[in-house]
Amino acid sequence: MELQKPYYAVIFTNTRTKGNNGYNQMAIDMEELARKQPGFIDFESARDDIGISISYWESLEAIANWKANIDHKVAQQNGIKKWYSWYKVRVCRVEREYEFTKRN
Repeated sequence: MELQKPYYAVIFTNTRTKGNNGYNQMAIDMEELARKQPGFIDFESARDDIGISISYWESLEAIANWKANIDHKVAQQNGIKKWYSWYKVRVCRVEREYEFTKRN
């Protein structure tokens, strides 16, 4: 899918606390909710020792609206209280992209 550039990426890097404490369901719910927000483009994530989640958005306004979403705010508060020992959020403007796919 060719995206209209520029667009924006929110990179959420984190380390988790011990135990699940409802985290897995919250992560599923937040991704589903984000996908319904105006201006949402896509989502990618990976987890090993650290977690990295990247959401892609059409505008800074769409990002601000997502950050202010009441259900997302509750998840943010729970993240601070029980799910994360550290996190960092970066908002980036994507000017260009390229990719590689190996073909057999």
